[in-house]
Amino acid sequence: MDYKNTVAAKFISRPNRFVAEVEINGARETVHVKNTGRCKELLLPGAKVILARSDNPARKTRYDLIAVYKPGLGLVNIDSQAPNAVVLEWLKKSPAEFPGITKIKPEFVYGRSRFDFYIECGERKILMEVKGCTLEVDSVGYFPDAPTLRGVKHLNELEKAVHEGYDCFLAFVIAMPAVTKVLPNIETHPQFGEALEAAMKAGVKVLYLPCKVTEAQLEIIK
Repeated sequence: MDYKNTVAAKFISRPNRFVAEVEINGARETVHVKNTGRCKELLLPGAKVILARSDNPARKTRYDLIAVYKPGLGLVNIDSQAPNAVVLEWLKKSPAEFPGITKIKPEFVYGRSRFDFYIECGERKILMEVKGCTLEVDSVGYFPDAPTLRGVKHLNELEKAVHEGYDCFLAFVIAMPAVTKVLPNIETHPQFGEALEAAMKAGVKVLYLPCKVTEAQLEIIK
């Protein structure tokens, strides 16, 4: 996916999870943060961030904060809407994991959950939940960066769906360079790790989708 009208800025502070204070060419600006997660290891005072200018004149904020440079790693995309968008682009290219796709339905309701994608490849019926990974430690990705009851619920539902004949996937979109695998962040949320282990034992498959990250683009390169 591509971004238009991007600009670099310096991060100052984050008063709440929805907005941040940045400096653009010496001027202070309040911007929308496109990620409600903590991102505390990324959004540090003085960090170089990338903003995308909104084309909506009615908005209170003119810019969205979409990415941040992490020392020793590089540019990390933190736009929480980007993972689903790049996975949809990737699926439309008929990747080897899903040959002969005949149907792609985003936001598919199954059981008590809404999954990111329902896919058909002939007789094969697939459920996929997408998670964006932005937390890195020693070149390894970790998810989640904050407790996620919703994530545990999705894994439990995927486990049930496997027993009903669905081919189920958890896809980690790795929106940062030099990271190719994601592990459960059991220190932050041990229940997610337990749910992931149970789901994988039941037959849920995990996809690791590394990305090319630039200031104006995010693209799966797997």
